[in-house]
This record gives sequence, structure tokens and C-alpha cells, in this order.
Amino acid sequence: MREVMHSLRIYLETTVFNWYFDAEREGHEDVVRLFGAIKAGAHEGYTSDYVTDELKRCEEPKQSMMLDLIDSCGIKSFEVNDTAKRLAEMYIDSKVIPASKFYDSVHIAAASVFKMDAIVSYNFAHINRRKTKLLTAGINSEYGYGSIMICTAKEVLEYGKVRDV
Repeated sequence: MREVMHSLRIYLETTVFNWYFDAEREGHEDVVRLFGAIKAGAHEGYTSDYVTDELKRCEEPKQSMMLDLIDSCGIKSFEVNDTAKRLAEMYIDSKVIPASKFYDSVHIAAASVFKMDAIVSYNFAHINRRKTKLLTAGINSEYGYGSIMICTAKEVLEYGKVRDV
């Protein structure tokens, strides 16, 4: 019997776009494959106005290439609302993420509030780390939000494979 995993609603955090265009980074090939999977409809890709704000701070031509990637892969973008901002502040107040890294906190909160299955991040300093995964899950549960899988592109690609059962 073969089991097929369902497609995921994935929030793509800023670092993922940088990884796509940096062939020297470990995980680059996985990120390119993930964007291909999103473009092919295997997963739904999402990002936010906070990500596009960060991307707009990059120098050209990289800025245009990263923003074009959103359009060419059919990645949907949403505006971060006050609910997500309040949840982000709860992460900061709980010392999960430093106050100086508010955008990092917003990425996780937005993915949680907008009911994403996963957030893909290569920010191992503040987002994709054990402490953040554990503590945000607890805060999300306390305030009625589901858990969010914080992972790399490779983990999403492995999750979506067909398995023999």
C-alpha cells in the first residue's frame, strides 16, 4: 500500500529567498527544489509583506530577482495583521526571540495566525532552533493557535515523499 502525504501550506521566511540565489550555502539545492515543487503545485507557498519589506532592502539585481521569484512561483503574499503582531510581541515578552529581532518573531506569528502547516527558515539564530520551536508551540497552544512546523526546505521535501506502508 502506498501512502501519499498531503500538500503543505508553507510560509517562506526571508532567508529562504537568499538561499535560492546562493549556490554556496548548504541547503541551496533543497531550496531550489522546494520552489520548483511550489511552482508545480505540490505545496502552497506563502509569504508576507514583512518578507517583501526585507527583500526590498537588498541590493540590485538580487532584490528584483528575489521579488520576481515570488511572482514566477505563484507564491501568495499576505499583509501581517494586528493579531499576528500581538502574538509576535508575546514571543518577545516571553524571551523566545530578542526584542531587536521583531521581524523574526512576526514571521512565526504570521505563519501561526494564518494557519500555515510550516515555516521554512534558515535563520538558525532565532527562528529555526530548538528553543524557539518548543516555546512558540507552548505559547501558540496557550492562545488557541495550532502548532507550526519550523523547518528547512529539505524537511518539507522529505515530508512530501510517497512512502510504501
